[in-house]
Amino acid sequence: MIRIGGSRTSRALARGASGRGIAELVGDFGHQLPPRVAEAVRQAAADPFDELVSKRGRRGRSSGWAAVPAPLATYRMTSEQVGGVWPLISSDGLPPTGALMGLDFLSGGAFYADPIGWTVNGVAGVTNPNIMIFGAPGQGKSGTVKIFCLRKMAYGYRTLILGDVKDEYEPLCRALGVQPHAVGHGLPARINPLDFGPLGNDWTALPAAEAQRRAAMVFSRWLLLVRGLVGSQHVQFTPTAETAVAHVIRELTGYATGATVLREITLPQLFAALKEPSPQLVEDCRYSSRQHLLDDTRAVRDALGSLVTGHLAGLFDDFTTVAVDWRAPIQSLSLSRLNPLGDEAVGVALTCLNSWGRAMTQIAEPGDLRVIVRDEAWKQMRLGVDAVKSLDADLRLSRDDGCVQIIAAHKPSDMLTVGDAGSQAVAIAKDLMHMCGTKILLGQDEKIGDDLSALLGLAPMAEQIVTDWATAAKGRALWLVGNREFKVQTVRSATEVALTDTNDQITGPSPSNADQSTAGQNTSGQSASGRGTGGQSRPARPAASAPAAGAGPDQAA
Repeated sequence: MIRIGGSRTSRALARGASGRGIAELVGDFGHQLPPRVAEAVRQAAADPFDELVSKRGRRGRSSGWAAVPAPLATYRMTSEQVGGVWPLISSDGLPPTGALMGLDFLSGGAFYADPIGWTVNGVAGVTNPNIMIFGAPGQGKSGTVKIFCLRKMAYGYRTLILGDVKDEYEPLCRALGVQPHAVGHGLPARINPLDFGPLGNDWTALPAAEAQRRAAMVFSRWLLLVRGLVGSQHVQFTPTAETAVAHVIRELTGYATGATVLREITLPQLFAALKEPSPQLVEDCRYSSRQHLLDDTRAVRDALGSLVTGHLAGLFDDFTTVAVDWRAPIQSLSLSRLNPLGDEAVGVALTCLNSWGRAMTQIAEPGDLRVIVRDEAWKQMRLGVDAVKSLDADLRLSRDDGCVQIIAAHKPSDMLTVGDAGSQAVAIAKDLMHMCGTKILLGQDEKIGDDLSALLGLAPMAEQIVTDWATAAKGRALWLVGNREFKVQTVRSATEVALTDTNDQITGPSPSNADQSTAGQNTSGQSASGRGTGGQSRPARPAASAPAAGAGPDQAA
C-alpha cells in the first residue's frame, strides 16, 4: 500500500504543479474519483421584493429584523403649515432696489423698499405705490416712516409732511437744515386752500386748449374742497348749491367775463360773495329770489364761516405766505398748535392742507418724485364721505403724479369710524386699504390682529407675526407687498435713532436733538437754500392769464 500523508506527501500536495495529484495516483490502480459538481450560479431576481416580508423586516442576522414594529408617526398638515416642518426653505426676496430698510427674517437677506419700482416693474403684483401703515403706539410706526423717507432721499425723492399733528418730524427737518412751517393762532404762516399752485405758472405761453384744461383742474379741486368742508358740517352739498359756488368762482377769478388774467381768490372772498349775492348770480343760478339763494347756500356759508370767522379764523383765510422750497429734501406743515381745538378742527385743517398740497404737486417734472406723508388721516376722514372721497382721489392719482402716498394710522378701526356700518363712507374707507399696494403691519394686540385678518385676509401664521413676533421689538413688521409677505426688522443707526425717536415728550430730548433744535432757532426762519420760510410773508401770487371763456369749471370738470 501507498501511504498517503506524512510530511513529504503534504509538501508535495502543497507544491501542486511540481507533483501528481490524488486523482492521478488513484487512477494508476484502476480507480477513478467521482467528479466534483460545480455550484450553480444564483441568478439575481428581477423583483427585489420577490417574497413577502413582514413589517418587522427579514428574519436573520444583520437583516434589519426588529422584534417590535417601528414607532412611526403620521402627520396631516396644510400647505401653510409645511413651513413649520421645513423652516429652512424660503422664497426669493425682492429685487435689491430702493431704500435698504433692514432684514427679512424669512429669507435671511436684506430687505429693500421701492414702491414706484415695484409698480413700474409689476413686482409681486403691485399696481400702485401707495403705502398704508398700521401700528400700536410705541411699536415704531413713525420711526419706520421717517427711515423710509430719509433713505429715499438718496434716490432723489423729496418728502412733504401734510399735517404734522404731533411735531414728530421736526427733529428730522432741522437735522436736514429745513425749518418746519407751523400753522396756528398767533403765527404768521397762512395757507390758502384756493391757491393756484404750479397750474397758475406760465399760462401766457400755453395754448388755449391747455389753459382751459388747467382752469378746469383748478376749479374742480376748489369745488372738491368746498364739498368736503360742507360735508364736515354733516350737511349735504346739493347740486344746486354746487352750481352757485361754481358761478361765484368763475366770477371772482374773472373767468366768466373772459378776462385774460385770472385772479387768485381766498375763502373770505367766496364767503362774502355767497353772503351778498349779486343779481347776476341769482339769475344765472335760476333762483326765484335772492332770499331763495341765501336759504339754499346757508350750509355752504356756515362751513366756510368756521374758516373765516370761527375757531380756525386767521389760518386759511388769506394768501399763502409759506414759500415751499421744492429743492429742499423735506418740507413739513405743523398742526400741533391746533390740537386743543379738537379732532374736528384738526380734520378741517387737514382737509385744507390736502387741497393746498394737491395744488403744489399737480404738475411735476418728469423724474420729480415725492413722498407725501399723511399722519392721523383718520381725523380728516371722520368729517364725512366727501372728505373720504378727497383722500380716495389722491390715492388714485399717485401713479400719474409720481408720488408715494403714505397713510399712517394706529389700527384699522380708525379708518372705519368714518360713518355707520354699511354706509358709503365705510365702503370707500375699506377700498382705500385695498388700493394701497403695500401695507406695513407693526405690532398689535390679538383683538386688533383679528380685525386686520378680517379686513386684509391674513392667514393665521401672518396674524401671529403681527400679534407675537412684531410686538417683541420696535420696528418689527409684516410687510404685505402685493401678494407676498415679508417678516422685516427695520434697522436704524445710532444717528437715525436720535432723529426718529418719538419718546422726547416722555424722556426729554436727547443731546443731539437739543443741539439741532437750538441750531434751528438760530436760523431765524431761513431754510437750507437761504429763502424765507413760514415766518416771512410774501406778496400775493401774480395773477394767471386765463383761457378764453367758453368751458366753465363745472362743464369741464
